[in-house]
Amino acid sequence: MPKINLARQMDRQLPTELSGFLRSAGRVAVGRRENLYLVGGAVRDLLLGEANYDLDLVVEGDGPALAAVLAPGSKLTIHRRFGTAKFRWQQWSVDLATARRECYSRPGALPRVVPGSIGDDLWRRDYSVNAMAIALNPRSFGGFMDLYGGREDLGAGLLRILHERSFIDDATRIWRGLRYEQRLGFKLERNTLRLLKQHTVMLDTISGDRLRYELECVLAEECPERVIRRAAQLSVLASLHPYLEGNGWLRQRYGRARRLTRPQSPSITLYLALLAYRLTEERKEELISKLRLTKPVARTLRDTTGLNSRLKALSAARLKPSQIYDLVHGYDITAVTAAMLVGGEAPAGLRLKKYLEKLRFVKTALSGTDLKAMGVAPGPGFREIMNKLRRARLDGQAVSRQDEEALARKWLAAGPPSPPA
Repeated sequence: MPKINLARQMDRQLPTELSGFLRSAGRVAVGRRENLYLVGGAVRDLLLGEANYDLDLVVEGDGPALAAVLAPGSKLTIHRRFGTAKFRWQQWSVDLATARRECYSRPGALPRVVPGSIGDDLWRRDYSVNAMAIALNPRSFGGFMDLYGGREDLGAGLLRILHERSFIDDATRIWRGLRYEQRLGFKLERNTLRLLKQHTVMLDTISGDRLRYELECVLAEECPERVIRRAAQLSVLASLHPYLEGNGWLRQRYGRARRLTRPQSPSITLYLALLAYRLTEERKEELISKLRLTKPVARTLRDTTGLNSRLKALSAARLKPSQIYDLVHGYDITAVTAAMLVGGEAPAGLRLKKYLEKLRFVKTALSGTDLKAMGVAPGPGFREIMNKLRRARLDGQAVSRQDEEALARKWLAAGPPSPPA
């Protein structure tokens, strides 16, 4: 079989600066008597003709040490346990790892690693299409390495694991497979699909932090609902929580979210809030605990429950703007956005939209300092006057500073309200 060299394709597809960096990195590596390779998704996407400028490099040598030479003065993120370093070169992200072999002490555990060859490093990867490499040393620059049939699988549109224990060793590969399948428009190879179904239970061996990371990667996809729907079909979604659903309801809400935030993508937290929206309070707490969600994200999920309980009140006829404000104010904005997307064109949804677009930004002209100058002493009455002024602004009863001053003086002259009998 003739040797393949991708140097011209690299020069053609990669930005000139990036191609130059790779050539320079190869020269530095050979000067250190090390062999450097471009691996993983960048190689896959190069063969597919897709743009992927985040570089994954592997060196038969010392990854962190080489990174320090390639990026002097740059901030390096180093993981000594795995022999990896991450840095930015101009506007691009670079991961540089020591070639290694991996050994798993038990299913789901992080691997024990020892230095190895490029062949060892490619063998430890998830799918054959991600287990190809391109040599970067000057004499062999562009040389293509495909030890496990990745190029053939790429041409056939297949995702194939490299060995029978792949999902047992690291079940997060299940989630990654579903992401690649939907992103690339590929299919899981028959035996890979069989083993995925058989070993879905191994997801229970993965820590909550790692499961959360995989879910965040799904929600960062262009259309995450496709991955979630496929995960639901294969009972993978149920491993996160048995009551999560990847159906048409979710697809519609995710579409609304994208239309709302374009040209940006919706936040991962918004997508997650919609995914968990219809879970009961108790089931949301189970999901929060399982995924070890951060306090801000957990608050968003909890606030969707509180807002859901107010949808009936928000649907009432002839609500004043101040009443809408009082029903919604204090809830997390992402939770309000999720509830608005769920409500759609129904009255509650439209009122939540009004709150998000207008009401939450309404401010009084008078400040606390102004009230003190008018003789209002700090205390409950002070806060009540500020709240009443805001309501007057919201409902159009005060449209200027003078209107607010007149109302404040009127309330002060009337004195404090009588205590209830």
